[in-house]
Amino acid sequence: MRSSLREIAFLFLKLGIIGFGGPAAHIALMEGEVVKRRRWLTRQEFLDLLGATNLIPGPNSTEMAIHVGYRRAGFPGLITAGVCFILPAAVIVTVVAWLYVPYGTLPEMDLVLRNVKPVIIVVVIQALWSLGHTAIKTSFLGAIAVGCAVLSFAGVHELVVLLLAAVCCPVVLKLKRTPMTLLSVGLLPLFLFFLKIGSVLFGSGYVLLALLRADLVERWHWLTQAQLLDAVAVGQITPGPVFTTATFIGYVLAGLPGAFLATFGIFLPAFVFVAVSGSLAPRIRSSRTAGAVLDGVNAGSLALMAVVFWQLARTAIVDIPTALIAIAAAVGLLVFKINSAWLVAGAAVLGALAAAVR
Repeated sequence: MRSSLREIAFLFLKLGIIGFGGPAAHIALMEGEVVKRRRWLTRQEFLDLLGATNLIPGPNSTEMAIHVGYRRAGFPGLITAGVCFILPAAVIVTVVAWLYVPYGTLPEMDLVLRNVKPVIIVVVIQALWSLGHTAIKTSFLGAIAVGCAVLSFAGVHELVVLLLAAVCCPVVLKLKRTPMTLLSVGLLPLFLFFLKIGSVLFGSGYVLLALLRADLVERWHWLTQAQLLDAVAVGQITPGPVFTTATFIGYVLAGLPGAFLATFGIFLPAFVFVAVSGSLAPRIRSSRTAGAVLDGVNAGSLALMAVVFWQLARTAIVDIPTALIAIAAAVGLLVFKINSAWLVAGAAVLGALAAAVR
């Protein structure tokens, strides 16, 4: 059954507003909404889309949103899901950049993030547990997942880890068979730069930071090191896709037109890649050998997600209050079956209220 564009728009606007925590958290929230709650996809279909997403450049959680929209309502759904997931973060980051330009400092969000992060940890754990039952179908796939996690902890690049996981499964299958003021930066160069970044970037926010620093700070001197770090921080502390770092940089360099073109440039390749590859996952699953490749990628993807979860958990649960928030979120999610979106939103509101009275 296909979904209306209104349903798709409402879901991804909501996820774009409450989606703190980066791609792993976004994907966990999506799994709860589109697999468990709405049953738009089976767990296997969701995993296959996740595996396909990890093999193309661009923002993974945004591409997952675009994939889901495409599967539910074709090309109009693809556009609707992607735009609605990106839009809240782009608007929020633009407002933050508007405040940043005259004052040169970022708004305080420490208490909001302190409350939200433990809730996100619980949501990610639940998603890993439910997806793991589907992805880890054999002891061999379990071994692949463990190996991928070890390689990731050792610092091996995410794409290399996924390619190794993809190669292992079909091999075994075969064996069994046998500045603070707006700068004068041109809008076209700005757009083309972020179009390039969106077209070639694999990996985490740290990879994004390295690519931005090489050109914007060292080569062209459009930003200072401190401004770049502030831009990346805004992408991390606001809800929605981390790639809205581009929105902040675009505003600082060229005002509102720069914010729009930088956002459009960095996210445009994701829409193109998903439109081109969106129909491939079901076809891959129908082939035994290609399906084995996808199984390996799925196991590797979950392992990478688990590594990100561990890194996030170390910064999220740091004392008794944050541990109590995590326990309360677990009770709400697992015992009372409260929608994870309400838990995240509630934690954010409480954090904002605490910051206001501090």
